Amino acid sequence: MTTFALDTDNTITAYLAGDQIPNDYARFTSEKELLKLAANWPSDRLVEVWNSFAGVPPFGDLKPVKKFTDRKTAVARIWKAVQALTPTAAPQGAQDAPKAAKPRKGRTQEKDAAPARQGSKKAIVLDMLKRPDGATLQEIMSVTGWMAHSVRGFISGGLGKKMGLAVESLKNDAGVRAYRITSK
Repeated sequence: MTTFALDTDNTITAYLAGDQIPNDYARFTSEKELLKLAANWPSDRLVEVWNSFAGVPPFGDLKPVKKFTDRKTAVARIWKAVQALTPTAAPQGAQDAPKAAKPRKGRTQEKDAAPARQGSKKAIVLDMLKRPDGATLQEIMSVTGWMAHSVRGFISGGLGKKMGLAVESLKNDAGVRAYRITSK
């Protein structure tokens, strides 16, 4: 655990467990402890603490302030900023090689897919799509009660990917988009 120490010049230093911290430094390990420590400080000291590291590497993007809206805000901002001081322990030995990506699940063929239960929405839609002129989006929506994006998802994922069926998109005589199952 990292312990932060604040000296009399308002400089905050981070120490790893086991490091020797001078006795006259104020110590804190959490935002709650810092808030408790800063409870008796004048508001000017919080501004001085903030401005002591604002603009200094690795805090180059932090801007100095003239005052904070309240003590809790000041402590929260200081705590967030000092997290950049947290030292990291030296690496212990060689790093593990990155894990190989898991192979993606292959496309399930029609013979492996679960058949549609008689009377289910899946069976009804399959029957509609097997017609020579197929079925329009509106027809499928009215029979199933699904929304348009659900129908498209079912056609693409449920039939095309999971069942391995070839679904063709075409325009019927009225110029409306229709879908039908074609043989491969």
